[in-house]
Amino acid sequence: MSTVRHSHPLSRAALGAGAATMLLLVSACSSSDGDDASASSDTMEATASASAMAAGEEMSDLPQTLVFSPIALQIPAMQGLSDGVTHYGGDQGWEVIVQDPDLDPSTQVQQVTEVLESGRAGALWIIAIAPESMSDVLVTAQEKGVPVLINGVPADYGFDGAQAGISFDTIDYAEGGTALGEQTGKCINEKLGGEATVIYGESAPGTAGKQESDDAFMAALEATAPNATVVQTWEISDRAASQTDVSTILGANPGVNVVAAANDEGALGAIGAFKSAGTDLPCVTDFGGNDEVLGLVEDGTMYATVALQFQDDMVQSFNTLVEMQADPTAEGPVLTVPIKVTTSGS
Repeated sequence: MSTVRHSHPLSRAALGAGAATMLLLVSACSSSDGDDASASSDTMEATASASAMAAGEEMSDLPQTLVFSPIALQIPAMQGLSDGVTHYGGDQGWEVIVQDPDLDPSTQVQQVTEVLESGRAGALWIIAIAPESMSDVLVTAQEKGVPVLINGVPADYGFDGAQAGISFDTIDYAEGGTALGEQTGKCINEKLGGEATVIYGESAPGTAGKQESDDAFMAALEATAPNATVVQTWEISDRAASQTDVSTILGANPGVNVVAAANDEGALGAIGAFKSAGTDLPCVTDFGGNDEVLGLVEDGTMYATVALQFQDDMVQSFNTLVEMQADPTAEGPVLTVPIKVTTSGS
């Protein structure tokens, strides 16, 4: 199996890949391997534990004010999420303060610290640009008894496990990759008698959760349709490049009849390549689920899409912070962004 690769004018963190991909980055914008953060874990946890206890003893009523700190409002997905949080919070009787660190970790730390020190914050929702930069902010919030919801997992911030007053929100990339592999295999079994020649569009190197998702996809596909063969992968950058890459693959592998892709741009580009070649494509699946893709699933052009449910995650995140405000010294839950599979038969 080979892989088509080409250079990218922007890194993965650079924002041009569309809302779905940006949200993938956002929800687990983490993480280094955690080695450096782990070195200070014991000290941080001891400090946080003592601080949380003190906060519990001295805590006064917190204002119903949520401070939302996304990575940058210049990103359409982040502006949309900010609007959603503002409207939903307002409907619940909360004031929502939206900050804009504009992709600068030091600005994000400064903005959040200032609002914490001002006493205006009743709860914090942070999508950290650089998780390692936010560790001291989390300890400060614990000292003040202000609950926090933040992206990633405890290890990204130097913690070992759940923490008082902090909820972590992440994406289960293995679950998403497994669902994609299973849906691809089901299509192969239903439409192609269990045998197929498959190509797979991978996310670019550095994408959050890439390895977990890719490995889970391959394992689930093999388990569901063991007689299918993945003959080549390509690296997705955008729709146009994917159409070019898949056209090249078809020239060398005219028997390809199944496409799976790690995002919408890859799937849509592949569909364009097959149409241009006049080649039938019985099975197309992806991990994305934008409106265009959902329409193609509905009309049967695509078999299935696996989609992260960020609206549902927004609601569970806000509601979690409201619950945590009642007792900021209690351990916060680790949340997972819900996933939904939509198929052409549903």
